Amino acid sequence: MKALKIITIITLAVVAVSLVTATAFAFLVNRTGTYTQYGTNTRIIYPYGGNGYGYGGMMGGGGMMGGYGGGYSYSPPIYVNGTYVTPLNITTAETIATNYLSAVNNPDLAVKEIEEYSQNFYVQYYEKSTGIGAFEMLVDKYSGSIYPEMGPNMMWNAKYGMMSGMMGFFAGTPTASMPVSADQAKANAQQWLNNNIAGATVGEVFPFYGYYHVMAMVNGTNYGMMSVNGYSGQVWYHTWHGTFIQAIDVS
Repeated sequence: MKALKIITIITLAVVAVSLVTATAFAFLVNRTGTYTQYGTNTRIIYPYGGNGYGYGGMMGGGGMMGGYGGGYSYSPPIYVNGTYVTPLNITTAETIATNYLSAVNNPDLAVKEIEEYSQNFYVQYYEKSTGIGAFEMLVDKYSGSIYPEMGPNMMWNAKYGMMSGMMGFFAGTPTASMPVSADQAKANAQQWLNNNIAGATVGEVFPFYGYYHVMAMVNGTNYGMMSVNGYSGQVWYHTWHGTFIQAIDVS
């Protein structure tokens, strides 16, 4: 009977996640846009600025806020009707990230760092009282929209993520003391890099509730990032950022 109950809970959780994923995908494919020709390249240019499409508003449970101002972009628009759209700079992204804290309304949270990539700005928030990572957001480089990062931030975050409040998926009080140590997470990440990115090495390893944020380095420079699950040791490389450009330490 107990086994059947566990199976039922897991099944319901999987169904719920599937529905959320399907909904997010529907938001993406249903967003209307116009085709713009520029030279030999054709892009779908989406209207932006308050018309959020994607993951905004779907975080819950542990208290993580949804998207602010809408927006989600895998491939940001560069030309609109043949006119070049200037991307935001990292200073503006910092202002957006800081202003977002007003919506969260949690005085214990602060921005730790911001990284600029070719596809987006990555924002890392942390708890001032513990020094532990809280959650991760992305800022669209063209609309300025801020929204929760997909992947581990949504699925593995035991305190602020989507699964944290779903039918008690994470039992007990969320903690950054996980079965997989920081050293083991670093080793797992390095093994993944050895198999996938020649010459890459592990840089910063920073704990969140349920996983570790790990930077990948090439020739001593930031290259990309990955997450390592603090319970299974699974490595999840972040493929949605594009090429690393620069970073600022806000804390």
